[in-house]
Formats: sequence, C-alpha cells, structure tokens
Amino acid sequence: MENTNRMQLIGMALIFLLFLLWARLNAPSEAEIAEHKRIQDSIRLAEIPTNPDIAPAVNPSQSPTNIASNLPDSVRNIQLMATHGPFANAAAGSEETFQLENDKMTVVFTNKGGRIKEVILKEYHKILTDTAHVESKGILKLLEDTKNKFEYFLPIANLPTGGVKTGDLFFKGVQNGNTIVFQAPATNGGYFEQKYTLSPDNYLLDYDIQLKGLNGVLNAEQIQLNWVNHLDRLEKNTKYERNYSSVYFKPADDDVSYCTCTSDDDDDIDNERVQWVAHSNQFFNSALFAKEGSSFNSAFVKSEMYPEDEGADLKKLTSEIQVPVATGGFNMQMYVGPNEFDRLRAVGYRFQDLIPYGSSIFGTINRWIIRPLFNLLSQFIGSKGLVILALTFLIKLVLYPLMYKMVYSQQKMAALKPRMAKMKDKFKDDQQAYQMETMKMYRQYGVNPVGSCLPMLAQMPIWIALFRFFPAAIEFRQAPFLWATDLSSYDAFFNLPFEIPFYGAHVSLFTILWAATTMVYTIYNSKQMDMSAMGGGQQAQMMMYMQYFMPIMFLFFFNNYASGLTTYMLFSNVLNVSQMVLTKEVIIDKAKIEEELVNYSKKPKKKSGIGQRFEAAMKEQQRILAEKEKAAKRKKK
Repeated sequence: MENTNRMQLIGMALIFLLFLLWARLNAPSEAEIAEHKRIQDSIRLAEIPTNPDIAPAVNPSQSPTNIASNLPDSVRNIQLMATHGPFANAAAGSEETFQLENDKMTVVFTNKGGRIKEVILKEYHKILTDTAHVESKGILKLLEDTKNKFEYFLPIANLPTGGVKTGDLFFKGVQNGNTIVFQAPATNGGYFEQKYTLSPDNYLLDYDIQLKGLNGVLNAEQIQLNWVNHLDRLEKNTKYERNYSSVYFKPADDDVSYCTCTSDDDDDIDNERVQWVAHSNQFFNSALFAKEGSSFNSAFVKSEMYPEDEGADLKKLTSEIQVPVATGGFNMQMYVGPNEFDRLRAVGYRFQDLIPYGSSIFGTINRWIIRPLFNLLSQFIGSKGLVILALTFLIKLVLYPLMYKMVYSQQKMAALKPRMAKMKDKFKDDQQAYQMETMKMYRQYGVNPVGSCLPMLAQMPIWIALFRFFPAAIEFRQAPFLWATDLSSYDAFFNLPFEIPFYGAHVSLFTILWAATTMVYTIYNSKQMDMSAMGGGQQAQMMMYMQYFMPIMFLFFFNNYASGLTTYMLFSNVLNVSQMVLTKEVIIDKAKIEEELVNYSKKPKKKSGIGQRFEAAMKEQQRILAEKEKAAKRKKK
C-alpha cells in the first residue's frame, strides 16, 4: 500500500513536471506578447466612438488588411469585423486583373475595388521626347496613375469610420465575353456588385451597380462615389495641355459647365441634379453618365494644378458624386476616349460641349461652320496643312466683299490725297481748323475715314474663333506639315540651348514667317492710308509705330501656340496681300473713283444730326482756342 502511494506521488510529480515543460515550450515570446498587445489595443480603439468629420491618421503598413494578413484566423476575423463590419470577408485577399478589349481600346480592371486600372487607346499615341529633343511615339494610357481612386463609401452603422470604402475591398470577378461582374460579398448573404460591359466598336462601357440583400446593412438612399484622377502629360506642349484640361459637368436642367482651367477651382452642385461628370485632358476624357431618364443627386467637383516642374502630372481632378440607390442599384455609362466631336455628340446629353471651342458666337462658328467645313475638305485633301490652306482660301473668298469695301475706301482716301495736301499747306499753322476742314471735305466727297477699318472689325469673330479652334480640335493632334510635327502644338524649327523668358527654348518658324509677312502687309497697306484722319502729327506717328511693333510683340505670344493657327495666319497674310494688290491694281478703276468723287461733291448735302453736332463742337473748340490765344497776347502787352 505504501509502495502504491509512493508510485502515485511520483506519477503526479512527473505529470506536473511534464505540464511545466509543455507550458514553458508553448509560452509566447516577447515579440508575440507585444504583437498581441498591439492587436488588443487596436480592437479597443475600434470600439471607441469617433467623430466621422475627423479623419484618423493611418500608417499604410498598419492598415487592417496588412495587419489581418499576419494574424491567426480568429484574431484576423475579429479585426476585420471591427473595421469592415459585414464586408470583413472581402477586406482581405490578393489582387487580380481582368481585361476587356475591342478594336478601339483595351480596358484593364483590378478586383481591388472592382474598378478600371488602366485604358489603352489603340488608335492614338503619346509623344515622348528625349534629352536631344528627338520625338517618338509611345503607348497612350488613361486612368493608369496608381494614385487614382474610384470608390464608393458604403455607410454602415457601428463602424468607427461610419462605413466602408469599396477601394479597400477585394471583389470576386467573373468574366463572360465582353462583360465583367465584380461582387463584394457581405456576411449576411448580400453583396455589392459592379458590372461593366464594353461596347463592340466604341469607347463606351455600360456600368451598373447593385446592392443585393443589404437592406439591414445600408440604410441610405444614396451613396457617395469618390473619383480622383491624376492627369498625366500626354502632349508635346504641356503648357497648353494644362490650360485645356479640367473637370466638366452637365447639370440636368442647365448648360455644360467646368472648373476654371488656368487655376485651382471647385464647384459645388448641391442644389440640382447632375447628368454627367467628365475628367478631361486637352484631347481625351473619362466621363461618367447617369443613363437616360435618371441623374445623380448632386456633385462636388474640384481641379488642382500641379507645378509645371513637378513630375509627370498635370492636374488632380476630384469628383464627389451622390449616386441614388433607393431602388437597390443604379445604371450608368462610362466614356473613356478621345474628344472626337461627332462621337461625343452621338453619346447625347450635349457631351460634345466639353470640347473647348469657345462660348457664345465663337463656339457656334467653330462647331457649326469651321469644323464641318474642315471635315469636308479633309475628305478630299490628305495633308492637314493643305486643308488649312484650302480653308483659308475659302474663308478669304467668303469675306472678299468686306475686303473689297475696305480697299475701295482706301482708294477713295488716296484719291483725296492731293486735295488734302493743299489744305494742309493752307492751314499748317492752325491744326484745329485743318481738322475741321478735313471733316468737311470727307462729307463733301462722301468718304468715310474709318471705312477701311470696319470690314476688318467684321472679320474679328472668325479670327477669334479660329484662335480657339486649332488647339481644341483633335484632328490636328500629331498631324505633321512641312517641319511641324504636330499642328496642335508649336513647331520647333530648331531648339535653343537655353530658355528665353516669355519666349521659350525653341524657335517657331511659322511664327517668324507670319510676323515677316505681317510687316510687309502693314508697310504696303500704310502707304494707302491717310494718317491725317487719325489726327496727324505725333498721334499718326504713334499709330504707325504700333503697327510695326505689334508683329514683334506677338512673336513671344505665338511662339508657343498651336502651329495650325500660325500656319493659317501665314496663309492669311499671303492671301491678304494678293487680294489687295489684285483689287487695287486690276479690279478697281481709279479713274472711275475720281469721277465718283466729283459727282458726289456736286450733290446737295443734308447734314445728319451727328454731323451737325460734331461741326458745332469743332467750332466751339476753335472759338475757345482763339479766345485763349487773344488772352495770351493781352498778357504779353
């Protein structure tokens, strides 16, 4: 019995020793203890109510997904439930990519957020320039910046952040033909779904979202889409690319609008529904539409400029769109492609108005006169530069009646020059009297001293419209002509080893040729003008100097402008001189003009109200001047 008790004691001692040894071997290390403490602290922090208006600072290395990936399953599930609620199962995973493709583009998707990762346009290229200014073409991608976002905020109660961002979720992707469906499952059997269908021969995608079985999870009639797009540089002339890029949007019951292109700007469209929002480069855009019959509840849009010397990004464009989901989903459409007028117009909703052709009469001229005429000529002429020449010729032909009136008025002024010279000698000591007699002579012979200027003013709307047309029309993008490699950008005939302030580091030959022909045109035209109509003396001299100074000043402005415009202006100058010489020397009969002046001078004249008031003012001014001279003489005595 004693031996039995002794054996029991020894056995119990051995079991105790074995238990101590097992506990020692399985005890957590100091590192494991520290990790467990950090997890418990995170869980306790997640349970503390937070102010949703204050975003907590998050270390990317400590994100819930990264933490969860290194934890035991039970602890990981607790952590993900605390941060992602019913979408905890979708909060961890690995990234996969999917691809849809047609003849126009390749669209690459990622299951992380269920969004577009990049779009490759097959018919367009990006210009690459090396240190030796040698240009080459590269693959043109849109939406590819890793900093971009396209995510919904799903409001969920009892979560510290107030909800879940779909950009943090790993969706299950299923591809069937040209359709991809992404689903983020919820623990209650419901799911959030995004469905993309690529059109067979277009830049359009049907895009639908569905919220199935989430009635007890999401108690909201709308969810916010946060869309951030960092625009990359795609063009040769990044300065103008930046100035022609912005966020455009179309209120449901209003005209297309946009954020200011040349500075930071934002717009809060919170009092009306929105049809579409587009993030647009100079020649390409990414847009989101509410399908016909519906609209977004509201939107906030913002455009922020990057410094010119900061990386490859032009601007940061942000859109916060309130998407209605009261019916359990919403049907949309995406456009990711070029700013081709006819293609954008076919989409509807006045989508073509995002092309910056200008507003009011200038935009109307570009959209419905210049653009169709250019496209018509392009069907018969292969070179875009020669199309510009043909377009210039047709414009000059249409405007020739105005040119004829201008030249005819100049010839009438020239016919009066001998009479004006005699009168100037007669009143050389009395400038006031000379100006008064000059106006009398104009009325006597029926000559309008500003008649040669009015036709030029009438042409200004077309000139201003073309000023906006060439940098905005994608037809000129990368279109070569002579030494110019891209008519939508400047032509660098040669590059400088340094940069001249306000001029640049290159020399535009089209701009120099335009300035030279402008000088020739000015010299030729000024010989036919009577500067006495502008007051004579120093005033006339200043006008002459301004005419010669303007082309030199514009060398700095047009050196960096679209070479399509400077090409047009060069052709326009050549045609102007040709028209003027032909009209003056061949078409207009100078003898007939002299006869017309004489016959008009013999007709009885009826002074107009304006003429009478002008003559009275001149006489009063002459009287006041005479009294001042008499007073001055009396003081001398």
